[in-house]
Amino acid sequence: MLKLPNELTIAQVEDYRLEVQKIINENDVIVIDDSDIERIDTIGVQFILTIVTYILAQGKKLEYQSKSKIFHESLNQLGINDTFIMQYIAHA
Repeated sequence: MLKLPNELTIAQVEDYRLEVQKIINENDVIVIDDSDIERIDTIGVQFILTIVTYILAQGKKLEYQSKSKIFHESLNQLGINDTFIMQYIAHA
């Protein structure tokens, strides 16, 4: 399981990137849980969207457990509503 941290900002993304890459490389099914996110910036949103597209490009199965209201508010503020991506991160 890929449990996203409570803060996902520019300061955390680089440190967290290697852990995420390892999890993706070692598993055929990746479960992402965003329930702990309390603070996210634009780089954090971009990071999550990059993770999702990378997992799908690798032909791996993605299960996204989306419970973070803050993440979805950030998507709305940024005007991100791409149908392809949103089908994978639809708010539960």
